[in-house]
Parts: sequence; structure tokens; C-alpha cells
Amino acid sequence: MKVARRSTAKKMPRTNDGGAPLTADLPTATALKLFVVLSRAAWAVGEVAKADIERHDLTPAEFGILEALHHKGPLLLGDLQKRILVSSGGVTFLIDRLVKRGFAERQACPNDRRARYAALTKQGTQLMRSIFPVHAAAIRNAMGGLNATEQREAVRLLKSLGVAAQRLAEGTPACQKAMTESDFV
Repeated sequence: MKVARRSTAKKMPRTNDGGAPLTADLPTATALKLFVVLSRAAWAVGEVAKADIERHDLTPAEFGILEALHHKGPLLLGDLQKRILVSSGGVTFLIDRLVKRGFAERQACPNDRRARYAALTKQGTQLMRSIFPVHAAAIRNAMGGLNATEQREAVRLLKSLGVAAQRLAEGTPACQKAMTESDFV
């Protein structure tokens, strides 16, 4: 019986059909692999969260608003928009839907007649008190592939990655335009 031996040599980047390397160097290949693995992990965890949210006849964006208001209290619509990463029109649309369902309300801002707060209604507060603990448990289970120490390390590493990537993104014309437009919310 033959025993397969592991090679101790460094792996070369994979090639396309023509035999040319897909990437020019190992650091680029590693960065691309990290991007793919990170994207797939985020998708898988997101699917768990989405399935739990949809059980309550909510969209992930609606739940994001309810969760932010549940934990932070009333928020200006512009602050809410930045927190859940939707456009100003998107946050208005979502608040309209939650108002119609009786979960949220708009409140006037005492310092600025143009600004509006979003807040949970009594019904919205009751909903979040009843569903959030189960949602938190679903997320905890989805993160179960890492122990608590590994999760803390992942948070630290991903924060560093996100801060560095955001600095790069802020230098792009599209990002600068989006940030300028969001100032008018």
C-alpha cells in the first residue's frame, strides 16, 4: 500500500486553461483567496440571518432598521441610513413600510424642522423584544465554526482589514461622490 506524502514545497498559483498563472505572485493569490473565502463566509452567515428574519415577514433591511432603533433608540433618518448602508430614498421607503405596519413612527427634530427621527412604536418594541433573542441565538450558532477566542481574533483582524479598505475606497471618485451626496440627507 502506498502512502501519500505531503509536499513541503510552496504551492504555485493555479493556472488558467492556457497554462498562464491566474495571478502574478503569491501575495496577490493569497489576497484573492482571502477575498473569496471571506465573501463565501459572509454569504453563508447572511443566509442564516436572512432565513431567521424572513420567518417574521420582514426583509433584512427592515430588520436592520428595527434592530438599530431597538438598540440605539430614536435616530435621525440620515444617521439610520448610514448605519444600515442604504440610500436616502431607501431608508425613506423602508420607514414608510414600517410605519404602515405599525412598527415605527417618524418624530420631529426639535432643533431642525427639516430633520426627522425614526423611532419604534410600542408594537415595534414588543416585536423586537420577542424576536431579537432568537435571532441573536441564530447568529451565535452560525458563528459556531469559531470558538469565542477565534471570534474575538476574527473581529480584530476584520476591523483592521475594513479600516484599510475603507481608506482606499474613500479615495475613489465613486465613493467620494456617494459620501458627498449622503451629506445632504
